[in-house]
Amino acid sequence: MKRPQILSAGVIPVRRFGPEMRLLILRCFSYWDFPKGETEPGEDPLNAARREVAEETGLLDLDFRWGTSFVETPPYGRGKIARYYLAESPRGDVTLGINPQLGFPEHQEFRWVTPEEAHALLNDRVRAVLDWAVRRIGKSTEVPATGSVNRPPENRLP
Repeated sequence: MKRPQILSAGVIPVRRFGPEMRLLILRCFSYWDFPKGETEPGEDPLNAARREVAEETGLLDLDFRWGTSFVETPPYGRGKIARYYLAESPRGDVTLGINPQLGFPEHQEFRWVTPEEAHALLNDRVRAVLDWAVRRIGKSTEVPATGSVNRPPENRLP
C-alpha cells in the first residue's frame, strides 16, 4: 500500500545587502534548510509557506517578485515532499520563534548567506532547491510586478 505523502511548504527568503543578494537559512542541530513546515489540512500551500516563515523567522513582508511558481523535492523521510517558493524579504529582523509544542525555538541559528555559502551548508536535497532559486534570480533582468503570475509548469526536482 502506498504511503500518503506529507506536503511541507516554505520560502527561500532573499534580501539585498548592498549590491549582493543573500538567502536566509535556518539551522536545526546540524541541519540547514530554508524556512518551511507541514501544511495543515485544507491549507493552501502558499499560505502555509507564508505562515511558516512568519512562525519560524518573524518575517512578514514577503514580495513574491518572481511569481508564485515553486519547486518540490522528491519524497524523503516518511513520504514528505517539500515545496519551496522564492520571495524577497526587503526588511524586518529575523526572530527565531518559539515552537508551541516544544516550548523553545525549533531552530538554533539563522544566517543570511551568499549562494556559495549556502551551497557549502545545505545537504544535496536542499542544494537542488538552492540551484533552482539561483537560476530564477539570475533570469530576472526585469522584475515582474508583485502579484503577477508567470507560472512555468510545476517543477519537482529529480
